[in-house]
Amino acid sequence: MQDELSSSLDWLRAHPELQTLVASAALLFAAWLANWVVKRILVRGLYKVLRSSRDAQLQDFGIIRRLSNIVPALVLSVGVNAVPGLPEAAVTVVRNVCGGFIVLTIALALGALLDIINLMYQRRADAHVHPIKGYLQVVKIAIYAIATILIIATLIDRSPLILLSGLGAMAAVLLLIFQDTILSLVASVQISSNDIIRVGDWIEMPQLNADGDVIDIALHTVKVQNWDKTITNIPTKRFISDSFKNWRGMQESGGRRIKRSLYLDQQSVHFLSAEECERLHRFNLLDDYLTEKRREIDEWNAKLEERGKEPVNTRRITNIGSFRAYVERYLRSHGGVHQAMTLIVRQLSPTADGLPLEIYCFTNTVQWVKYESIQSDIFDHLLAILPEFGLRVFQHPSGADMRAGYGSVSQLLNQPAPRTAELTDPDTATQRAEG
Repeated sequence: MQDELSSSLDWLRAHPELQTLVASAALLFAAWLANWVVKRILVRGLYKVLRSSRDAQLQDFGIIRRLSNIVPALVLSVGVNAVPGLPEAAVTVVRNVCGGFIVLTIALALGALLDIINLMYQRRADAHVHPIKGYLQVVKIAIYAIATILIIATLIDRSPLILLSGLGAMAAVLLLIFQDTILSLVASVQISSNDIIRVGDWIEMPQLNADGDVIDIALHTVKVQNWDKTITNIPTKRFISDSFKNWRGMQESGGRRIKRSLYLDQQSVHFLSAEECERLHRFNLLDDYLTEKRREIDEWNAKLEERGKEPVNTRRITNIGSFRAYVERYLRSHGGVHQAMTLIVRQLSPTADGLPLEIYCFTNTVQWVKYESIQSDIFDHLLAILPEFGLRVFQHPSGADMRAGYGSVSQLLNQPAPRTAELTDPDTATQRAEG
């Protein structure tokens, strides 16, 4: 057996080209076998362990699979020296390519590791307050830049210091190329340190058609999911250079503002008669107000009478003042209005569209659906209660109003003209007027 093996080796030595081919095939087989053993046995066994632990996300990012590719590359890099008959240039090329592949594999594995760190950080309760995704992306860019330099240096078989020394002259070019990255990095630091935006904040940036929740903050872009479920990608630096509205303050305060006006017909404003005042006493919310107001006005008017002033100078209760007092007391007793926040019912300057009566208050919820429901409930009641005070809502004439007015004018114009005898007869003229 030994003799046969010895004779075979002697025969291969006598044919150096065939010996090189067999040795190369054996090296490739050894690299394949190492790759198969590592991935089929070691990596699969490690994955089974990870599935039952909290570190199962390692499998999702493939960090272990990437690192396993180093083993066959190491086998080729070390074993190529043992292949007889290979030219020195071929050995150098194989070793350099394997070295560059190892550097690339390690860089990709480190990038996956940074993704895992970000995923684990996001599990924290305060992760949305201080996101680190932008910083990790900067580290990832630095890793890939260093890896690129090392790969190029390995492939050309030169020291990396030679390439690094040449980067000084390329600094201006690099600053021009990576200016967006540098600006985004500065913006990310300011956003995080000043707590400008967080994941989950509702923001408005009309100039970019963004109105919705922040769902992701990265180095270069901030993703906003608008209320119509579309996604707007905003450059991170725009949050430093442009103005925008962040609704976080409203959400954290526990109350959402209602600021809306009722436009009243100014011709319906008048003084209340004694009968109207008595009828308004039926409202529990106005009973105390009317009593106190009547006492105050009576005292004022009594002083006027003592000085002999004309009755025209006396004060009287108005329907719009009583309605304003009713609205304020109604809001004070409403279960959906935040009583600890500002509550004002005020008149604004009269306009061509009527007299604005503004309601300024806050609901005790920040949820959009409940907020709209409370707001609608308030104005439903106020619009329905207006006639009790003798007030009307101002409204521009509609098509139906125009048709009704046109019909009345047409009926008036279509009446037959009175005869001359009827115009001169007083009794006939009286009957027509009464009819």
